[in-house]
Amino acid sequence: MSGRKPPLGDIKEHPAEVTAPRGCVGEKIIDKIKRSIKEERTFFSFEYFPPKTEAGVMNLYNRIDRMVAKFEPLFVDVTWGAGGSTAKLTLEISRNAQNYCATDVLMHLTCTNMPRDSVKDALDKAKEAGIRNILALRGDAPLGKETWEQCDEGFAHAIDLVKFIRQEYGDYFGIAVAGYPEGHISSPNLDEDIKHLKLKVEAGADFIMTQLFYDVDLFLEFVQRCRKAGITVPILPGVMPISSYNAFKRMIAFTKASVPKHVHDALEPIKNNDAMVKAFGIELGIKMLKKILASGVPGFHFYTLNLEKSVTKSAGNVVVTVVIDVFYLQQGSTCVPFVRRVNNPFSPPPSIIDSCWSWTC
Repeated sequence: MSGRKPPLGDIKEHPAEVTAPRGCVGEKIIDKIKRSIKEERTFFSFEYFPPKTEAGVMNLYNRIDRMVAKFEPLFVDVTWGAGGSTAKLTLEISRNAQNYCATDVLMHLTCTNMPRDSVKDALDKAKEAGIRNILALRGDAPLGKETWEQCDEGFAHAIDLVKFIRQEYGDYFGIAVAGYPEGHISSPNLDEDIKHLKLKVEAGADFIMTQLFYDVDLFLEFVQRCRKAGITVPILPGVMPISSYNAFKRMIAFTKASVPKHVHDALEPIKNNDAMVKAFGIELGIKMLKKILASGVPGFHFYTLNLEKSVTKSAGNVVVTVVIDVFYLQQGSTCVPFVRRVNNPFSPPPSIIDSCWSWTC
């Protein structure tokens, strides 16, 4: 996005219900990714989820505003909520983040509890707000239910949602879909899951964002298997630095992601020491980012859990932005906006980019 943003202070008494100014039409993220690749510039993005209270929503706007101003991510994305529980709020936060924080937003949209008319309404409102990017997901089971069920007059799979968006809106929206380095929990095996992923791409998805992982080798193998299967769109690795032991355990239990033995071994003796866990999270995050970038993947996606860390380590209690700061400072560079860097020293040579990031356009 470009242009002057309205003051964030305009969002006051009811932050989740403010109507953002019209006219701030976003850019398709796939176009920004392609431009970054062509210009050999490293990029990244942040994910946020809708808070449960109005005060939390206001805090989130301020946090997004600070993080966007400092790091200028390629985009931010806003989740839909378990079982579609935050549908209205997701749309409102996406609209306000894009218009008040001057960043392109990737809005999540799921099939859970969403009849066709509700999906159409959400997409119409997203378009009206100038949002041009959708992450199309099947979604999780509603709260209180163990299994996912298709709702009446709804969609059964993410591919159905992708097809619907392309059918109704043509190429207005950029579409992302989810990828699972170890396979989706409902798939019989990874090969079968990759077949379904390819079908989503063929239906109109522009790029793939992966579930979080802690074993970089599994992600790199997943990328290679996707390429061999004929998937040529960008695949963004999902990274969630460890900020607390309990949060880490909860997320692993939820996603079923594998954790290398050396990570378990390092965390076990320090799990009750928050400071040491955070320090280890920074160290592990830096190593992961280095390995990801060295492989030729020039960008990554951060699952922030709505958390933030100031430049000074003592000012906050979260890891994500510290990982970025420390990583780039260790490389002998100040942490300036990636997408505006010229002669970025961390971008891989074109030969590596070509092998890992190929295009069909």
